[in-house]
Amino acid sequence: MNASFILDAIRLALRGLSERRLRSALTIMGIAIGPLALVMMTSVVEGYSSYIVEQIESLGQNIILVEPISGYRLTERDLNLIRSIYGVKKAEPIYITSATIKIGSEEKQVSVWATDINLVLESMSGIKLIEGYIPSSTEIVKAVIGHDIAYDDGRQVYSVGDAISFIYYRPRSNGGVEERRATVLVSGVLDKFGGAFFLSPDTAIFLNTEAGQRLLGLHEWSGIIILAESTDLVRYIVNEIEDLFGDTVNVISLLGIAKIAQSITGAISFVTFSTSLSAFAVAIAGVAATMVTSVIERTREIGVMKALGFTNEQILVMILMESIMMSIIGGSIGIMLGIIGAHALASKGFMIRGELTTVVMYVPPKITTTLIIRTILITIAVGIAGGIFPAYQAAKIPPAVALRYE
Repeated sequence: MNASFILDAIRLALRGLSERRLRSALTIMGIAIGPLALVMMTSVVEGYSSYIVEQIESLGQNIILVEPISGYRLTERDLNLIRSIYGVKKAEPIYITSATIKIGSEEKQVSVWATDINLVLESMSGIKLIEGYIPSSTEIVKAVIGHDIAYDDGRQVYSVGDAISFIYYRPRSNGGVEERRATVLVSGVLDKFGGAFFLSPDTAIFLNTEAGQRLLGLHEWSGIIILAESTDLVRYIVNEIEDLFGDTVNVISLLGIAKIAQSITGAISFVTFSTSLSAFAVAIAGVAATMVTSVIERTREIGVMKALGFTNEQILVMILMESIMMSIIGGSIGIMLGIIGAHALASKGFMIRGELTTVVMYVPPKITTTLIIRTILITIAVGIAGGIFPAYQAAKIPPAVALRYE
């Protein structure tokens, strides 16, 4: 079976499709649904999955945050104990509270961090200062602000030297919270970070550690932020802290979160892929029905071919080529529509609401060569699966029976 015969089989298949345009068009449309769903859903899911994992990793995979569980209070003794653990490069207390600030013409929710600002910048890759400087440890009324606080719709609202007033919430000693107002001077402005979904430096005010107690009046640390010497030591440090403190603290590792996120997004991708396969299963049934009808209509033609010397293998390839060509055409249409649909779906954005802020992510779909090739191969497999039985039946028709068929 040479290349010339394959080309003739393709031409014959295309001619057969053109003669049965309506039936072929309906079958091609059914085939196209599978590639459309697979490309659109998978590319969007993988785009957001990659973005989320990258955002977590960009925050610094060697960061560890220790938070006290209700009823426990972290002290200097705990801080020194953590600093003594092998692999801990830096460890500093941190005060965190939510606040309301007026940016432009509207009030927005922001977070206020009082900690070692240099540690924050060192641990978060990609975050950098574009204006001003980092205040010293004695400058408790100086603050570094996130990009989305300094800018409103591209217009700079706050710059270095400006005063910012915000309302924050401080816990009462007898329970509940109280509203307080604080005013700080801007010493630096951060570049746009991109909006990590659970910690956004773009909507944060960073103060020195002393400001947490002396300016904000917070008496209990929100936690201890730790910078490991390398990502290889993160798991060891986490285990050591859990052994030392037991159930009195929560230990949050961004490296661990990244691995969990990868596992979750991998599972979502698998579910998406499995769901898309159901459309391909329906397409197989459609192809088989079309090809069975085609074989019945061409029974006499098959008999003439066999009488002229065509072998069973050649008849099988010729019939099978028709279903493969429908699959290739349907797959091409489905992939193109899937790419268009993926961009349209991604343009709607994905909103994540948090306690401190709401982030809307606009992430382009991740359309890869691997995805396209995999989709094409699955689509061709659909054509083969749907056409193999009718093609086999056609090849087995005796010439005498076929010639007498009306």
